[in-house]
Amino acid sequence: MMRRVGTVLLFTSSVICVTALTLQAAQRAGFISLDFHKLEQDVVKELSTARTSPRSYTSYVKDMRKYFYGKELRRPGDIPILTKEGDAALVEAIQFLESVKPLPALKVSQGMSRGARDHVEFQGKGGTIGHGSTEGGQPWDRISRYGTWKKTVGENIAYGQSRARDVVVSLIVDDGVPGRGHRQNIFNPNFRVVGNACGPHAIYGTMCVMIFACGYLEKE
Repeated sequence: MMRRVGTVLLFTSSVICVTALTLQAAQRAGFISLDFHKLEQDVVKELSTARTSPRSYTSYVKDMRKYFYGKELRRPGDIPILTKEGDAALVEAIQFLESVKPLPALKVSQGMSRGARDHVEFQGKGGTIGHGSTEGGQPWDRISRYGTWKKTVGENIAYGQSRARDVVVSLIVDDGVPGRGHRQNIFNPNFRVVGNACGPHAIYGTMCVMIFACGYLEKE
């Protein structure tokens, strides 16, 4: 039986805590000249690497701890991020990555990526955030335009990152998110297909939408 799974909290800690970007700040962060097509490809690669080789992420996450000052993450050249949990969330994520079993890589769906693209284009221009929207309802509605999804659907949205690994790591760490719902989507063994789209966002500089499903039949 097909069912719609409730989507998780949509934004990472950086979205909650980073203020709106000025043009100068966006330029320093690399958002203005960012190659979003490459970012999309790299995000998919990072998602699959995280699933197939979760322990390979531990060294990167561990290295982030040295940039914490209390609950503020201050990496050189980046906009400071005020987190909710500080490096405690990193420690918990490291323990998870060292214990979780590897999973198959995700297959990219063109139809699901088009559904994700619709959401990026709608939210990016207006600077809005969230899973639901007037342009296409919920994630399952958007991908239903371009094909048929199977069993369950989940969605992750990251705002404010310009590097693919930062996008995925932020969702794995899932600072301040009860139940680590973004992480659960990435490491859900039932999810085998992903659609992904990234683009500019009027407030946070960038956004990436990842839609997951157990299966997907593309329209002819």
